[in-house]
Amino acid sequence: MKAIVYTEYGSPDVLKLTEVAKPTPKDNEILIKVHATSVKIGDIWARNIKAVSPSQFSMSFPFWVLTRLMFGVNRPKINILGAEFAGEVEAVGNKVTLFKKGDQVFGYRGPAFGANAENLCMPKDGLVALKPVNITFAEAATVPYGALTALNLLRKVNIQRGQKILINGASGGIGSYAVQLAKHYGAEVTGVCGTPRVALVKALGADHVIDYTKEDFTQNGKTYDVIFDVLGKSSFSRCQNSLTENGIYLLASFKMPQLWQMLTTSMRGGKKVVCALSSETPADLLYIKELVEAGEIKTIVDKRFPLEQTADAHRYMEAGQRVGNVVIIVEHDNKT
Repeated sequence: MKAIVYTEYGSPDVLKLTEVAKPTPKDNEILIKVHATSVKIGDIWARNIKAVSPSQFSMSFPFWVLTRLMFGVNRPKINILGAEFAGEVEAVGNKVTLFKKGDQVFGYRGPAFGANAENLCMPKDGLVALKPVNITFAEAATVPYGALTALNLLRKVNIQRGQKILINGASGGIGSYAVQLAKHYGAEVTGVCGTPRVALVKALGADHVIDYTKEDFTQNGKTYDVIFDVLGKSSFSRCQNSLTENGIYLLASFKMPQLWQMLTTSMRGGKKVVCALSSETPADLLYIKELVEAGEIKTIVDKRFPLEQTADAHRYMEAGQRVGNVVIIVEHDNKT
């Protein structure tokens, strides 16, 4: 089968279209014919993790160390990127009962990657589910990571109907789904993003959109029950006055100072910092599927690239001009 393989860290040029052995599903696995996969920030980091210093990494130093060891210190241990996918079940193992050949599915492989290929295997109890019927393969391949992460992080702060939440980074892979999920929970949502993505965040359903190039939300006098800082672009000290009396500053990316703030604020009460990690389950993915089919969650694809142009997709992603998701389309000579 064809796959995009990289055997050294570096620029997008390290990504090469290569023939590799087609996987065979074990008794508890399904073989999936991949039709689409996405390019996310995790793919960009993993492709050149050797160049990412502890200060550049979005998480604390221990996580940086673990990540370097997981992916390989000098050369990549995982040679095929792609964490999200959508496709069709081509074969099932003897112990698989939930899926059958021909089922259209979508899912998330996390740090195992492997979706930049014509085929991949997933365990029957992994993060894989029937694809929402009302979206395409390309759209489905952009949903799992961001939606699952946003869902799990918002659960940490128990969003209630009528609360006010500000999402800093509302146009990104996590933030765009946080906007929609917070609206689903009945919150009044303010999204913060740059000028090119204001229309996108409005289209996702945000009640208010702040263009950070024109306005500093920490200086406008408004307060929020939750400030969700997706990429840690602000700080608790800057946001304190923008939180209500018992408001929460929620972080998806954090380092040791933020962990210390979480400890100290939890001890004294009032406004507090919450640093959270996402722990996705197959049940969560099924819930996301239901929300997509109910029209509560949508996804916007900015640009599509064929598999052989994966390097170009990475370059486009790194250029920082996208408005929506970047998708890789996997064509097959003999589709079923």
